[in-house]
Amino acid sequence: MNSQIEDIRVDFVTGSRRIGNFCWASIILLGALGFSTVGFSSYLQKDLIPFLSAEQILFIPQGLVMFFYGIAGSFISLYLWFTIWWNVGSGYNRFDKRKGIFSLFRWGFPGKNRRILIQFCIEDIQAIRMEVQEGFLSRRVLYIRMKSQQNIPLSRIEEYSTLEEMETKAAELARFSKLSIEGI
Repeated sequence: MNSQIEDIRVDFVTGSRRIGNFCWASIILLGALGFSTVGFSSYLQKDLIPFLSAEQILFIPQGLVMFFYGIAGSFISLYLWFTIWWNVGSGYNRFDKRKGIFSLFRWGFPGKNRRILIQFCIEDIQAIRMEVQEGFLSRRVLYIRMKSQQNIPLSRIEEYSTLEEMETKAAELARFSKLSIEGI
């Protein structure tokens, strides 16, 4: 999603509130609860969940390890749920031709540095750079290439589902900011 007025262009960036993160946080939580329940059932020598038999599992060492895995999974799930709640990584990219400033804003984890705002002069930008790696773990990322040869990512790795979508976005940015496109 983006917004553009004559000399200002704002591209919004989706953070942690994605369907994939909701699914992984839920799956890990359910798995962690299952491991904890089986570990606790082996301690009590009683089946707390009818379809998960713990009668043949000794508490030491199998039940204790399963209980530990359940606790570890709960912490991982809790971390994912908090990143979703705080929407870590969301923000915007703003090109302001009038002021000659490119602003990159992202939300981070709570604390002193939750608001991350980085600003550059548009004159210091050399080009819009596209990085594409096809294969099993395909990767499509848009960068801003600074004159100091530093690459600043504008998008997430999995944001663009097709190469055409990425090229269109890069062309829009290049046309607006009057920069060249590198890559491919």
